[in-house]
Amino acid sequence: MTNVLEAAATGHEFLERELSDADPEIAEAIRIETSRQNETLELIASENHVSRAVLRAAGSVFTNKYAEGYPGKRYYGGCGPTDIIENLAIERARKLFDAEHVNVQPHSGSQANMAVYFTVLKPGDVIMGMDLSHGGHLTHGHPLSYSGRDFKVVAYGVKKESELIDYDEMARLAEESRPKLIICGASAYSRVIDFKRIREIADSVGALMMADIAHIAGLVVTGEHPSPVPYADFVTTTTHKTLRGPRAGLVICKEKYAKDLDRSVFPGIQGGPLVHIIAAKAVAFREALSSEFKQYQKQVKSNAKAFAAAFADHGFRIVSGGTDNHLFLTDVFSKGITGKDGEKMLELAGITVNKNTIPFDQNKPMVASGLRMGTPAVTTRGLKEDDMKQIAALIARVLESKGDADTTGEVLKSVREICHRFPIY
Repeated sequence: MTNVLEAAATGHEFLERELSDADPEIAEAIRIETSRQNETLELIASENHVSRAVLRAAGSVFTNKYAEGYPGKRYYGGCGPTDIIENLAIERARKLFDAEHVNVQPHSGSQANMAVYFTVLKPGDVIMGMDLSHGGHLTHGHPLSYSGRDFKVVAYGVKKESELIDYDEMARLAEESRPKLIICGASAYSRVIDFKRIREIADSVGALMMADIAHIAGLVVTGEHPSPVPYADFVTTTTHKTLRGPRAGLVICKEKYAKDLDRSVFPGIQGGPLVHIIAAKAVAFREALSSEFKQYQKQVKSNAKAFAAAFADHGFRIVSGGTDNHLFLTDVFSKGITGKDGEKMLELAGITVNKNTIPFDQNKPMVASGLRMGTPAVTTRGLKEDDMKQIAALIARVLESKGDADTTGEVLKSVREICHRFPIY
């Protein structure tokens, strides 16, 4: 085993030297980013640290291969090994999600959503999606996205008093607007989504249902969040975030939509698939089928609960009062800090978060009143509940000091100590 590891390390160093010789500027940027990831605490809820195996597959010779089409039906020769890769990815994803049909070719979650829209919608059709400022996603109908430009959008959101999805209002809006498609799922919502209730609403008005589970996919496949697969006509996801794979997308659908969906992906919105990324997806799916991954997801959720509770103990308001998944939103504007300023303060202390609007936000999105924090990446590093309590205290110190330089410097030292105790690779 030692010889194998030494050989792998030597090979890695050789590749680094090759890149340094070929393009020292890019090599230096990669070195800086590697250092940044190792020396900072990544609390952006949509980011994670993939395994060495996933990295290796993503950087494989499959990056050289064109493979337009699907296994057994390609427009290029030499696709035998590619078919092995894609068939494995499909087989593993179907098992992971208990799905009827899976398309593993979308390059991103946004393209996965686009593929669904192209499958069942025409320009001008009515869709319903969660308001971005209430926790939704750009591709769920925001006017700056193709989804808001090409379709008539009716947005639903959360109740002001509880900051929980208002399903009664969703039902009322659906009855009033008669959408062709109801989209559910979120990028900044910390509570359980009632997919069964949304299916009932969709059925009551003859609408189709799409669940975008990009954020919670890892929790879904391990039973830590209810699955939408039994209820939704389509399920989309990214393969990174909680699923801890490469940055890419995936679509699940009922078998009756399979042919139309596949045509929407290729040739509808994409040409050649990224075979090296499909290989990395297959590796990640295999990892996600393991008992270790189930334990990891339990820890992600437990860490998020401990983190949110500890942060609340420091006097910060948690949107909706807590979390049931991997993330939470905190209202920092109630403390006189914008999300934009809070993000900058924490970055100087070696803690990476992102500014985020909160429901009924009075600030613009690029300023925002909140911060979004998540636990997938730090849980991958091995941090547990007590570590999250320590991090909550460090964040509170920086924010309460309004980014005071001395305080920031002290916190940065503590962050580096944590990072050195929990290396990434």
